[in-house]
Amino acid sequence: MSADPVADNPSSPFVSVRIKEFRLYIIQRFFFIMAMRMIATVVGWKMYELTKNPLAIAFIGLSEAVPAVILALYSGHVVDKSDKRTLLFKTILLYFISSSALLFITMHNTEVSMGKKFVQFAIYFVIFCTGVIRAFSGPATSSILAQLVPKSVLPNAVTWSSTTWLSASVLGHASAGFLVAYYGYTGTFILIMVYITIAATALFQIERKPIAHTNRGQDAWESVKEGLRYVFSTKELLDAITLDMFAVLFGGTVAMIPFFAGDILHVGAIGFGWLNAAADIGSMSVILTLTFYPLRKKQGMVLLFVVAGFGLSIITFGLSKIYALSFMALLLSGALDGISVVVRGTILQLKTPDNMRGRVSSVNSMFINSSNEIGYFESGVAAKLLGIVPSVIFGGAMTLLVVTVMWFKAPTLRKFEY
Repeated sequence: MSADPVADNPSSPFVSVRIKEFRLYIIQRFFFIMAMRMIATVVGWKMYELTKNPLAIAFIGLSEAVPAVILALYSGHVVDKSDKRTLLFKTILLYFISSSALLFITMHNTEVSMGKKFVQFAIYFVIFCTGVIRAFSGPATSSILAQLVPKSVLPNAVTWSSTTWLSASVLGHASAGFLVAYYGYTGTFILIMVYITIAATALFQIERKPIAHTNRGQDAWESVKEGLRYVFSTKELLDAITLDMFAVLFGGTVAMIPFFAGDILHVGAIGFGWLNAAADIGSMSVILTLTFYPLRKKQGMVLLFVVAGFGLSIITFGLSKIYALSFMALLLSGALDGISVVVRGTILQLKTPDNMRGRVSSVNSMFINSSNEIGYFESGVAAKLLGIVPSVIFGGAMTLLVVTVMWFKAPTLRKFEY
């Protein structure tokens, strides 16, 4: 291999993986995301066992979303004026501390001595803290990517990064169900902490990166406004973020999966883990395919069609009372969402200048990532008001409505190609 791995074969689907620091990045990303997904699965199942109340589970999402949304814009300013590698390393260490706290909270002796209410509200508090951490880790993770590979291979790197994220999600969701069933909460959280340690070790081997912020003495509020102005003036980027935000907000089913698993499909922790992993398995499969056979044209129109298909698959899941059909509906929803992830992620990377990556990523994080948790809350409230099944069908129908509106209101996105 030559000194320049990109020059060897710039069209290779493995071109970005040949870069050492990018390999370390995806190792870090894999183990960190797997740990985060395991935490989400374990905490959701624990809350279901504690309360059997959809609102109690909904408040897990709200606990994480509130600090993530409040701090999102400021965190972008911090990321842009900071060494992203060091900042990301600190957030991973803080996740390790949060996992240690959850290990203690979910111990049987803690529940016996302190009571179920203590366990419930202690979980809310720790998840609130992870929301604060994630407000900084998300933009740092996204913005450092462009510093690890040449711009010419960014689309390839985005696809590999998305594949890594989804592979970790699959293993995190599914293995958490198995681990809780066989080794309990304590054993599961010990493994989570091991994964976080591996992630921190890989990231530590990446060299510190130069700070690209062009005005480091800029006032924080002015810096935030500059990032917002850029997003709102870049139509393709704004439209892609808006479409995905509403699709995730209304089409998310994760919060209700414990109830479908336990009360409708009558499967235990293992079946719950596989249902949680189904969407990510679909996403991983399609993104692996896109790594070797990337979309060549009309990516904007494809994005609208796949989000519509996502809404239909969510409606199918809501109507199903057969485990295999429910699993396949979630699998299809994930496959369609995987295409959306690649298209939107590529638009984000290609349309963002280096000196604004933290702020633009933070706006994206506020609209997209936090909509997962707000959608988690919305699903719980809707389930309480409408019932479990009608709330999921309603969410899928609203996703279809969003796509219809965006088809007519966002012609720039519909015609976009890269």
